[in-house]
Amino acid sequence: MNITEKIIAAHLVCGELKAGSEIGLRIDQTLTQDSTGTMAYLQFESMGVPKVKTELSVAYIDHNTLQSGFENADDHAYIQSVALKHGIRVSKPGNGICHQVHLERFSRPGKTLIGSDSHTPTCGGMGMLAIGAGGLDVALAMGGAPLYLSMPRVVKVELKGKLTHNAAAKDVILEVLRLLSVKGGVGKVMEYAGEGVRTLSVPERATIANMGAELGATASVFPSDETTRAFLKAQGREEDFVPLAADADACYDECVTVDLSALRPLAACPHSPDAVKPVKALADVRVDQVCIGSCTNSSLADMLKVAAILKGKTIAPHVSLTVSPGSRQVLTMLSRCGALADIIGAGARVLECACGPCIGMGQSPKTNAVSVRTFNRNFYARSGTASADVYLVSPETAAYTALYGKLTDPADFPQVTVSLPQTFEVNDNLILRPEDHADTEVVRGPNIKPFPKTQKLTKNITGKVLIVCEDNITTDHIMPSNSKLLPYRSNIPYLADYCLQPVDPAFSARAKENGGGFIVAGQNYGQGSSREHAALVPLYLGIRAVLAVSFARIHKSNLINNGILPLEFIDPQDKNKIREGDELIIADAPSDIEKGDTVIVTNKTTGDTIVTRLVLSERLKKVMQAGGVLAAGKSE
Repeated sequence: MNITEKIIAAHLVCGELKAGSEIGLRIDQTLTQDSTGTMAYLQFESMGVPKVKTELSVAYIDHNTLQSGFENADDHAYIQSVALKHGIRVSKPGNGICHQVHLERFSRPGKTLIGSDSHTPTCGGMGMLAIGAGGLDVALAMGGAPLYLSMPRVVKVELKGKLTHNAAAKDVILEVLRLLSVKGGVGKVMEYAGEGVRTLSVPERATIANMGAELGATASVFPSDETTRAFLKAQGREEDFVPLAADADACYDECVTVDLSALRPLAACPHSPDAVKPVKALADVRVDQVCIGSCTNSSLADMLKVAAILKGKTIAPHVSLTVSPGSRQVLTMLSRCGALADIIGAGARVLECACGPCIGMGQSPKTNAVSVRTFNRNFYARSGTASADVYLVSPETAAYTALYGKLTDPADFPQVTVSLPQTFEVNDNLILRPEDHADTEVVRGPNIKPFPKTQKLTKNITGKVLIVCEDNITTDHIMPSNSKLLPYRSNIPYLADYCLQPVDPAFSARAKENGGGFIVAGQNYGQGSSREHAALVPLYLGIRAVLAVSFARIHKSNLINNGILPLEFIDPQDKNKIREGDELIIADAPSDIEKGDTVIVTNKTTGDTIVTRLVLSERLKKVMQAGGVLAAGKSE
């Protein structure tokens, strides 16, 4: 067996290890963050479960940390109180980014983890099966339910050689994205193997696993070996170590090979993580802003390399440089060893240990700017400035770029090496334990609104086509994420006015005027974040079905969980038979779903009959008929 199969087999509640079939997994750990967590806990409360049933659940506050009004603080108070009441640990603001802190303090080889954040697979660098999911799936897991998903295909990514020429772990995953594209991992787990794995530290492995989300992969998994043991020992958690490796005769569905020694620094160009080119080919690109951090590249090793490059130098006059350490542990150790002074001395603006610019919380670049970031996504307008071009690079590339004011290839400089301490500084006093707060009462501010209720699937579904979208519509398109909207993550009625605004500013008004209707889209609809709001807001607006050429995994699950039909065109050319304003009808959706895997859609405006695919397990058929997973649970 390969590693993925071993972990799944050890946690299998139902189903079989057959690619494409539905399986149910026992979940050991969950995490939430404050951008998605408020809604997840409202859903968890509605289930009536007094205490979480997982081995460990942690609520992180790391996204909505700009407090320019009461809204974010209200959400934080609600999350902290509801989590402690129900047996969930709380990582307070300032303690760090959920994925970095979880890797440091809670990740355990061989365990399962789901999180209401698409970059939860970061902990695959520790040998976990870590999966991003919608908030409702996380709420259900906290209540003791299995995580249901299609048994993924397993891709062996064989790493050969060793990184040289200042190439970094970021360049490894950019190379995989170049090879496979943002759709290349859908329905798959990327499992890393080969002698090159042994040359990578746990934080480097975590960087690679983190951006597996950009492939659309269900998860990314590394072995648990002596490198893993050393990292856990440095964190004071050696007892959590379990060796984990694929069998010598393990089989895989696909294989990809990356020669680490042949890699050179890469950059993802605007506006997609798979638009990858060598940094050397972009040497004439003048840069206005450099942002170093995010859950992808904010480890101690990353920051020490940045400090080594910047030490004794000054950034280019026209460049704004920000640095966001990933956790309070990282920031504390940087300050004690003097590396923080080197970063500050070069002219960097040091931000708090939080997601910050990556999630749209500040640092939007100027008009028509070029921003170089060590983040994981460079979707159009995600930076907060629609006219800006964002490039994704390694910390080494970012640091040299900040110094020279243009995209600069670190391969032209001596190899940057840093030494990590054998023991990391551990201080968990900003992690609240529920047993220390037994009498907590839930606090609800005026910004906390109920989540929208689903409706039982009706026989006849009619409505107008409200919008026709292109390929690769992201959750940032469907439900924008920026400093103005993030404070309203617990207020669906408010967010509804901004649904699909980057694609068509008039969409929300049109949806309300028509009492709902249909969305039509191309390939990979809903790629990107796990944010359930990209399903909850359309639900609130009366969207009953989305017709697309294909869907991203998490978003498709979120649509089903909330009673919205995700219909795939059997013939992709059928998308061209639909125009905005056409009236569609599904004459008997319940019967179509019960009988098989197709749903018939008639375009009343043109007379065309369109056959769509909706492959559901028997369990999901009941969910869809009931109008969503919560409604199905209450009807049992």
